[in-house]
Amino acid sequence: MERIIEIEKMELEEAEEVSLRPSGWDDYIGQEKIKRNLGVFIEAAKRRGEGLDHILFFGPPGLGKTTLAHIISHEMGANIKVTTAPMIEKAGDLAAILTNLSEGDILFIDEIHRLSASIEEILYPAMEDFRLDIIIGSGPAAQTVKIDLPRFTLIGATTRAGMISKPLRERFGMSFWMQFYNIEELSQIITLASIKLKKRCLLESAKEIARRSRGTPRVALRLLRRVRDFAEVANEEEIKIEQARYALHELGVNDYGFDDLDLRYLRILVQNKGRPVGLGTIAAAMSEDEGTIEDVVEPYLLAHGYLERTARGRVATRQTYELFSLPFESNATLF
Repeated sequence: MERIIEIEKMELEEAEEVSLRPSGWDDYIGQEKIKRNLGVFIEAAKRRGEGLDHILFFGPPGLGKTTLAHIISHEMGANIKVTTAPMIEKAGDLAAILTNLSEGDILFIDEIHRLSASIEEILYPAMEDFRLDIIIGSGPAAQTVKIDLPRFTLIGATTRAGMISKPLRERFGMSFWMQFYNIEELSQIITLASIKLKKRCLLESAKEIARRSRGTPRVALRLLRRVRDFAEVANEEEIKIEQARYALHELGVNDYGFDDLDLRYLRILVQNKGRPVGLGTIAAAMSEDEGTIEDVVEPYLLAHGYLERTARGRVATRQTYELFSLPFESNATLF
């Protein structure tokens, strides 16, 4: 029974997160260069009466890749079909998706770097020639059946750009790298979202939450919902700075936006006394998956100078030692 309640709570939060997403360019805050370029390309395609070229979004999770895909579909007046690469296991799965598309539709594939090589081979002619080549049978009796597809736009999203094969990457007409958000942008996102949540967040409180959100809108909205819960229980009509700080402290999010996972990671580097640490060693020490560390933990720490990647492994920077109030390459241990 508890498990069912927990699942229902997660589904409600996912639905709430979707309701907080912007539906048009005017509501979408941040990624200004990407917005300007996409605005030009969309307008040009609409004037020509054509569909958009295929689009690829790179960047850490939570920066708005899925949201951008939905805005593009809205601006183009097109339907969007959403799936993830791990769900496309067989050629038949991809064929079913592609043959159910209509002219001008948008197909959004999240985690596109996880497509298998065999699925990619089928996707190439679909992207280039809008044709599906399916092999029926095996051995000498095998036959290739060609199926014409409606012109569609594929939007791919990935958190691991290096894992996308070169042939697949080259078939996208547009590629965009998503950047971390600054505090002002996150503050605006939090303020607007708090109005939708019917618990207005004061500007000072919004900036405090933004400062601890790792430059990521998804994290900012998650923290806002939890801070709202604290304010609700405290019978506050608005989210004030004192309540925001208290809630964030109780959630274990420090002034830099680091949670327990980040601090455990950095402690391992510091405790190694300046010697490089391999990803496998870090993952084993933390009892975490290597992909989680690469996709969730490292991007923000790398972007803000808390670690360096070398050929031999990960190394803590001077900034990391200062975080723990230790001299650079100290022999001290942290407990």
